[in-house]
Amino acid sequence: MKLLNNTNCATIDGFRNQVYSVSLSVISVIGFLGNGLALVLLLRSYHHRSTFQVYMLNLAVSDLLCMCTLPLRILYYTNNAQWNQGDLLCRVSSYFLYVNLYCSIFFLTAMSVTRFLAIVFPVQNLTLVTQCRARLVCLCIWVFVCAVSSPFLLTGQIVDANTNRTRCFDPPEGGKDVGKLIILNYISFVVGFALPFLIIVLCYGGIIRTLLSRKVSAQRKSAGRSIRMIVIIMLTFLVSFMPYHVQRSLHLSFLSDNASCEQLRRVQKSVVVTLCLAASNSCFDPLLYFFSGEGFRRRLSSLRTSIRGSTRKQTMQLHLMTVPGTEEGAENTQTKGSGPSPKRRMKS
Repeated sequence: MKLLNNTNCATIDGFRNQVYSVSLSVISVIGFLGNGLALVLLLRSYHHRSTFQVYMLNLAVSDLLCMCTLPLRILYYTNNAQWNQGDLLCRVSSYFLYVNLYCSIFFLTAMSVTRFLAIVFPVQNLTLVTQCRARLVCLCIWVFVCAVSSPFLLTGQIVDANTNRTRCFDPPEGGKDVGKLIILNYISFVVGFALPFLIIVLCYGGIIRTLLSRKVSAQRKSAGRSIRMIVIIMLTFLVSFMPYHVQRSLHLSFLSDNASCEQLRRVQKSVVVTLCLAASNSCFDPLLYFFSGEGFRRRLSSLRTSIRGSTRKQTMQLHLMTVPGTEEGAENTQTKGSGPSPKRRMKS
Protein backbone atom coordinates (compact mmCIF):
# COMPACT_ATOMS: atom_id res chain seq x y z
CA MET A 1 0.00 0.00 0.00
CA LYS A 2 1.31 3.41 -0.87
CA LEU A 3 1.87 5.89 1.92
CA LEU A 4 -0.24 8.91 2.75
CA ASN A 5 1.64 11.65 4.55
CA ASN A 6 -0.07 14.02 6.95
CA THR A 7 1.18 17.50 6.14
CA ASN A 8 1.34 18.38 9.85
CA CYS A 9 3.60 15.44 10.69
CA ALA A 10 7.21 14.67 9.88
CA THR A 11 7.57 12.27 6.98
CA ILE A 12 9.30 8.90 7.02
CA ASP A 13 10.86 9.42 3.58
CA GLY A 14 14.38 8.54 4.77
CA PHE A 15 13.30 5.27 6.37
CA ARG A 16 11.03 4.41 3.43
CA ASN A 17 13.64 5.10 0.75
CA GLN A 18 16.32 3.05 2.49
CA VAL A 19 14.13 0.04 3.28
CA TYR A 20 12.50 -0.09 -0.15
CA SER A 21 15.72 0.34 -2.14
CA VAL A 22 17.55 -2.43 -0.26
CA SER A 23 14.67 -4.88 0.17
CA LEU A 24 13.30 -4.58 -3.37
CA SER A 25 16.81 -4.99 -4.81
CA VAL A 26 17.25 -8.30 -3.00
CA ILE A 27 13.73 -9.44 -3.93
CA SER A 28 14.21 -8.57 -7.61
CA VAL A 29 17.48 -10.54 -7.88
CA ILE A 30 16.08 -13.65 -6.16
CA GLY A 31 12.78 -13.37 -8.01
CA PHE A 32 14.40 -13.02 -11.43
CA LEU A 33 16.76 -15.95 -10.93
CA GLY A 34 14.28 -18.29 -9.27
CA ASN A 35 11.28 -17.66 -11.49
CA GLY A 36 13.41 -17.35 -14.63
CA LEU A 37 14.90 -20.80 -14.01
CA ALA A 38 11.45 -22.19 -13.20
CA LEU A 39 10.00 -20.79 -16.43
CA VAL A 40 12.82 -22.32 -18.50
CA LEU A 41 12.30 -25.75 -16.93
CA LEU A 42 8.53 -25.59 -17.27
CA LEU A 43 8.79 -24.62 -20.95
CA ARG A 44 11.24 -27.47 -21.59
CA SER A 45 8.56 -29.94 -20.48
CA TYR A 46 5.81 -28.27 -22.51
CA HIS A 47 4.52 -31.54 -24.03
CA HIS A 48 4.44 -33.38 -20.68
CA ARG A 49 2.63 -30.80 -18.60
CA SER A 50 0.08 -31.56 -15.88
CA THR A 51 -2.67 -29.27 -14.60
CA PHE A 52 -0.48 -28.42 -11.61
CA GLN A 53 2.31 -27.31 -13.94
CA VAL A 54 -0.12 -25.13 -15.92
CA TYR A 55 -0.76 -23.14 -12.74
CA MET A 56 2.95 -23.02 -11.91
CA LEU A 57 3.76 -21.70 -15.39
CA ASN A 58 1.23 -18.88 -15.05
CA LEU A 59 2.49 -18.13 -11.55
CA ALA A 60 6.06 -17.82 -12.85
CA VAL A 61 4.94 -15.47 -15.65
CA SER A 62 3.06 -13.32 -13.13
CA ASP A 63 6.12 -13.11 -10.88
CA LEU A 64 8.42 -12.18 -13.76
CA LEU A 65 6.08 -9.40 -14.90
CA CYS A 66 6.28 -7.94 -11.42
CA MET A 67 10.07 -8.36 -11.31
CA CYS A 68 10.33 -6.36 -14.55
CA THR A 69 8.75 -3.33 -12.86
CA LEU A 70 10.61 -3.53 -9.53
CA PRO A 71 13.77 -1.85 -10.94
CA LEU A 72 11.65 1.26 -11.60
CA ARG A 73 10.64 1.36 -7.93
CA ILE A 74 14.24 0.78 -6.84
CA LEU A 75 15.42 3.63 -9.07
CA TYR A 76 12.69 5.87 -7.65
CA TYR A 77 13.57 5.26 -4.01
CA THR A 78 17.33 5.42 -4.51
CA ASN A 79 16.71 8.81 -6.17
CA ASN A 80 15.10 10.10 -2.94
CA ALA A 81 11.52 9.67 -4.22
CA GLN A 82 12.04 11.69 -7.40
CA TRP A 83 10.24 10.13 -10.39
CA ASN A 84 11.80 10.81 -13.80
CA GLN A 85 10.41 7.94 -15.90
CA GLY A 86 7.16 9.51 -17.07
CA ASP A 87 3.51 9.15 -16.16
CA LEU A 88 2.83 5.94 -18.14
CA LEU A 89 5.58 3.91 -16.47
CA CYS A 90 4.41 5.20 -13.09
CA ARG A 91 0.92 3.82 -13.70
CA VAL A 92 2.14 0.53 -15.18
CA SER A 93 4.64 -0.10 -12.39
CA SER A 94 2.01 0.38 -9.69
CA TYR A 95 -0.53 -1.68 -11.64
CA PHE A 96 1.64 -4.76 -12.16
CA LEU A 97 2.63 -4.98 -8.50
CA TYR A 98 -1.01 -5.51 -7.54
CA VAL A 99 -1.74 -7.72 -10.54
CA ASN A 100 1.09 -10.00 -9.41
CA LEU A 101 -0.07 -9.90 -5.79
CA TYR A 102 -3.61 -11.05 -6.50
CA CYS A 103 -2.76 -13.35 -9.41
CA SER A 104 -0.38 -15.15 -7.05
CA ILE A 105 -3.12 -15.51 -4.43
CA PHE A 106 -5.64 -16.92 -6.92
CA PHE A 107 -3.13 -19.23 -8.64
CA LEU A 108 -2.06 -20.63 -5.27
CA THR A 109 -5.73 -21.14 -4.40
CA ALA A 110 -6.35 -22.97 -7.68
CA MET A 111 -3.33 -25.19 -7.06
CA SER A 112 -4.60 -26.00 -3.57
CA VAL A 113 -8.05 -26.94 -4.89
CA THR A 114 -6.43 -29.10 -7.58
CA ARG A 115 -4.34 -30.96 -5.01
CA PHE A 116 -7.41 -31.34 -2.77
CA LEU A 117 -9.40 -32.98 -5.56
CA ALA A 118 -6.47 -35.25 -6.49
CA ILE A 119 -6.09 -36.59 -2.94
CA VAL A 120 -9.58 -36.50 -1.45
CA PHE A 121 -11.54 -37.38 -4.62
CA PRO A 122 -9.01 -39.24 -6.82
CA VAL A 123 -11.62 -40.96 -9.02
CA GLN A 124 -13.68 -37.84 -9.73
CA ASN A 125 -10.43 -35.92 -10.23
CA LEU A 126 -9.73 -37.86 -13.43
CA THR A 127 -12.72 -36.25 -15.15
CA LEU A 128 -13.03 -32.97 -13.24
CA VAL A 129 -9.45 -31.73 -13.57
CA THR A 130 -8.02 -31.42 -17.08
CA GLN A 131 -5.37 -29.27 -18.71
CA CYS A 132 -8.02 -27.51 -20.81
CA ARG A 133 -9.98 -26.55 -17.70
CA ALA A 134 -6.81 -25.47 -15.94
CA ARG A 135 -5.98 -23.13 -18.84
CA LEU A 136 -9.53 -21.77 -18.72
CA VAL A 137 -9.22 -21.13 -14.98
CA CYS A 138 -5.90 -19.32 -15.53
CA LEU A 139 -7.45 -17.18 -18.27
CA CYS A 140 -10.34 -16.23 -15.98
CA ILE A 141 -7.91 -15.33 -13.20
CA TRP A 142 -5.86 -13.10 -15.50
CA VAL A 143 -8.92 -11.32 -16.88
CA PHE A 144 -10.54 -10.87 -13.47
CA VAL A 145 -7.43 -9.60 -11.68
CA CYS A 146 -6.39 -7.28 -14.54
CA ALA A 147 -9.90 -5.83 -14.61
CA VAL A 148 -10.35 -5.27 -10.87
CA SER A 149 -6.80 -3.86 -10.56
CA SER A 150 -7.48 -1.24 -13.25
CA PRO A 151 -8.17 1.55 -10.70
CA PHE A 152 -4.43 1.59 -10.02
CA LEU A 153 -3.94 2.73 -13.61
CA LEU A 154 -5.91 5.88 -12.79
CA THR A 155 -3.27 7.17 -10.38
CA GLY A 156 -0.10 8.38 -12.09
CA GLN A 157 2.72 10.71 -11.18
CA ILE A 158 1.96 13.83 -9.14
CA VAL A 159 3.93 16.99 -8.43
CA ASP A 160 4.36 17.87 -4.77
CA ALA A 161 3.40 21.53 -4.37
CA ASN A 162 5.60 21.94 -1.28
CA THR A 163 8.83 20.45 -2.65
CA ASN A 164 8.18 20.73 -6.42
CA ARG A 165 9.26 17.09 -6.76
CA THR A 166 7.59 14.60 -9.10
CA ARG A 167 6.33 11.64 -7.10
CA CYS A 168 4.93 8.22 -7.93
CA PHE A 169 3.23 5.44 -5.93
CA ASP A 170 1.52 8.05 -3.72
CA PRO A 171 -2.29 8.13 -3.72
CA PRO A 172 -4.06 11.47 -4.13
CA GLU A 173 -4.67 13.37 -0.92
CA GLY A 174 -8.05 14.35 0.41
CA GLY A 175 -10.81 12.84 2.55
CA LYS A 176 -12.97 11.89 -0.42
CA ASP A 177 -10.18 9.93 -2.06
CA VAL A 178 -9.31 8.20 1.22
CA GLY A 179 -12.93 7.08 1.48
CA LYS A 180 -12.70 5.51 -1.98
CA LEU A 181 -9.48 3.75 -1.00
CA ILE A 182 -11.11 2.34 2.13
CA ILE A 183 -13.96 0.87 0.07
CA LEU A 184 -11.52 -0.64 -2.46
CA ASN A 185 -9.43 -1.98 0.40
CA TYR A 186 -12.36 -3.81 2.01
CA ILE A 187 -13.37 -5.35 -1.32
CA SER A 188 -9.83 -6.51 -2.07
CA PHE A 189 -9.40 -7.77 1.50
CA VAL A 190 -12.51 -9.96 1.36
CA VAL A 191 -12.36 -11.10 -2.28
CA GLY A 192 -8.60 -11.07 -2.80
CA PHE A 193 -7.37 -12.40 0.54
CA ALA A 194 -9.92 -13.61 3.11
CA LEU A 195 -12.00 -15.79 0.77
CA PRO A 196 -9.00 -17.47 -0.96
CA PHE A 197 -7.33 -18.02 2.42
CA LEU A 198 -10.50 -19.67 3.77
CA ILE A 199 -10.69 -21.95 0.72
CA ILE A 200 -7.03 -22.93 1.16
CA VAL A 201 -7.47 -23.70 4.86
CA LEU A 202 -10.51 -25.90 4.12
CA CYS A 203 -8.68 -27.70 1.31
CA TYR A 204 -5.64 -28.41 3.45
CA GLY A 205 -7.81 -29.57 6.33
CA GLY A 206 -9.39 -32.12 3.98
CA ILE A 207 -6.00 -33.14 2.56
CA ILE A 208 -4.43 -33.70 5.99
CA ARG A 209 -7.44 -35.65 7.20
CA THR A 210 -7.34 -37.91 4.13
CA LEU A 211 -3.58 -38.47 4.37
CA LEU A 212 -3.79 -39.40 8.05
CA SER A 213 -6.46 -41.99 7.28
CA ARG A 214 -4.26 -43.76 4.73
CA LYS A 215 -1.79 -46.46 5.68
CA VAL A 216 -0.49 -47.50 2.28
CA SER A 217 3.28 -47.01 2.06
CA ALA A 218 3.16 -46.52 -1.71
CA GLN A 219 1.34 -43.23 -1.16
CA ARG A 220 4.01 -41.73 1.10
CA LYS A 221 5.79 -39.99 -1.78
CA SER A 222 2.60 -38.24 -2.90
CA ALA A 223 1.80 -37.40 0.71
CA GLY A 224 5.24 -35.85 1.24
CA ARG A 225 4.84 -33.68 -1.85
CA SER A 226 1.41 -32.53 -0.66
CA ILE A 227 2.70 -31.71 2.83
CA ARG A 228 5.55 -29.66 1.36
CA MET A 229 3.09 -27.73 -0.79
CA ILE A 230 0.87 -27.07 2.22
CA VAL A 231 3.80 -25.73 4.24
CA ILE A 232 5.09 -23.44 1.46
CA ILE A 233 1.70 -21.99 0.52
CA MET A 234 0.67 -21.44 4.14
CA LEU A 235 4.04 -19.81 4.80
CA THR A 236 3.53 -17.53 1.79
CA PHE A 237 0.11 -16.46 3.04
CA LEU A 238 1.17 -15.97 6.66
CA VAL A 239 4.42 -14.13 5.86
CA SER A 240 3.62 -12.22 2.67
CA PHE A 241 -0.10 -11.73 2.23
CA MET A 242 -1.65 -11.61 5.71
CA PRO A 243 0.59 -8.92 7.30
CA TYR A 244 0.21 -6.67 4.28
CA HIS A 245 -3.59 -6.83 4.08
CA VAL A 246 -4.07 -6.46 7.84
CA GLN A 247 -1.64 -3.55 8.12
CA ARG A 248 -3.03 -1.82 5.05
CA SER A 249 -6.49 -1.85 6.60
CA LEU A 250 -5.12 -0.50 9.89
CA HIS A 251 -3.28 2.25 8.05
CA LEU A 252 -6.40 3.45 6.24
CA SER A 253 -8.41 3.37 9.46
CA PHE A 254 -5.77 5.52 11.19
CA LEU A 255 -5.95 8.05 8.34
CA SER A 256 -9.71 8.33 8.62
CA ASP A 257 -9.63 8.57 12.45
CA ASN A 258 -7.16 11.49 12.59
CA ALA A 259 -4.58 9.60 14.63
CA SER A 260 -1.64 11.32 16.29
CA CYS A 261 1.59 11.91 14.39
CA GLU A 262 3.49 9.28 16.41
CA GLN A 263 0.83 6.64 15.78
CA LEU A 264 0.70 7.52 12.08
CA ARG A 265 4.48 7.28 11.74
CA ARG A 266 4.54 3.85 13.37
CA VAL A 267 1.75 2.59 11.15
CA GLN A 268 3.42 4.01 8.03
CA LYS A 269 6.71 2.31 8.87
CA SER A 270 4.91 -0.98 9.34
CA VAL A 271 3.25 -0.49 5.94
CA VAL A 272 6.69 -0.14 4.36
CA VAL A 273 7.83 -3.41 5.92
CA THR A 274 4.67 -5.34 5.06
CA LEU A 275 4.71 -4.13 1.44
CA CYS A 276 8.24 -5.55 1.13
CA LEU A 277 6.92 -8.82 2.59
CA ALA A 278 4.07 -8.79 0.07
CA ALA A 279 6.50 -8.31 -2.81
CA SER A 280 8.63 -11.19 -1.47
CA ASN A 281 5.91 -13.68 -2.45
CA SER A 282 7.80 -13.97 -5.75
CA CYS A 283 10.71 -15.44 -3.79
CA PHE A 284 8.54 -18.12 -2.14
CA ASP A 285 7.08 -19.39 -5.41
CA PRO A 286 10.35 -20.96 -6.72
CA LEU A 287 10.40 -23.01 -3.48
CA LEU A 288 6.97 -24.29 -4.42
CA TYR A 289 8.21 -25.34 -7.87
CA PHE A 290 11.28 -27.09 -6.50
CA PHE A 291 9.94 -28.87 -3.42
CA SER A 292 6.44 -29.81 -4.53
CA GLY A 293 6.52 -29.66 -8.33
CA GLU A 294 5.97 -32.92 -10.16
CA GLY A 295 9.36 -34.01 -11.55
CA PHE A 296 10.75 -30.48 -11.18
CA ARG A 297 13.99 -31.55 -9.47
CA ARG A 298 14.50 -34.24 -12.09
CA ARG A 299 14.22 -31.66 -14.89
CA LEU A 300 16.55 -29.34 -13.00
CA SER A 301 19.13 -32.12 -12.75
CA SER A 302 18.68 -32.90 -16.46
CA LEU A 303 19.21 -29.23 -17.39
CA ARG A 304 22.31 -29.04 -15.21
CA THR A 305 23.71 -32.22 -16.82
CA SER A 306 23.09 -30.94 -20.33
CA ILE A 307 24.75 -27.60 -19.50
CA ARG A 308 27.79 -29.42 -18.07
CA GLY A 309 28.00 -31.64 -21.14
CA SER A 310 27.80 -28.67 -23.49
CA THR A 311 30.41 -26.76 -21.49
CA ARG A 312 32.74 -29.76 -21.42
CA LYS A 313 32.39 -30.23 -25.18
CA GLN A 314 33.19 -26.58 -25.86
CA THR A 315 36.18 -26.77 -23.50
CA MET A 316 37.55 -29.82 -25.34
CA GLN A 317 37.16 -28.11 -28.69
CA LEU A 318 38.89 -24.99 -27.37
CA HIS A 319 41.71 -27.12 -25.94
CA LEU A 320 42.28 -28.87 -29.29
CA MET A 321 42.45 -25.51 -31.03
CA THR A 322 44.96 -24.03 -28.56
CA VAL A 323 47.52 -26.87 -28.18
CA PRO A 324 51.18 -26.02 -28.99
CA GLY A 325 51.96 -26.08 -32.71
CA THR A 326 48.44 -25.14 -33.60
CA GLU A 327 49.27 -23.87 -37.09
CA GLU A 328 51.29 -26.97 -37.91
CA GLY A 329 48.63 -29.20 -36.42
CA ALA A 330 45.94 -27.40 -38.37
CA GLU A 331 47.90 -27.88 -41.63
CA ASN A 332 48.41 -31.60 -40.88
CA THR A 333 44.75 -31.97 -40.03
CA GLN A 334 43.77 -30.25 -43.27
CA THR A 335 46.18 -32.44 -45.27
CA LYS A 336 44.84 -35.61 -43.69
CA GLY A 337 41.27 -34.54 -44.25
CA SER A 338 41.73 -33.55 -47.91
CA GLY A 339 44.25 -36.02 -49.24
CA PRO A 340 44.63 -39.81 -49.13
CA SER A 341 46.08 -41.49 -46.10
CA PRO A 342 49.79 -42.50 -46.03
CA LYS A 343 48.91 -46.19 -46.35
CA ARG A 344 46.84 -45.52 -49.45
CA ARG A 345 49.67 -43.50 -51.04
CA MET A 346 52.16 -46.34 -50.44
CA LYS A 347 49.70 -48.81 -51.82
CA SER A 348 49.15 -46.80 -54.91
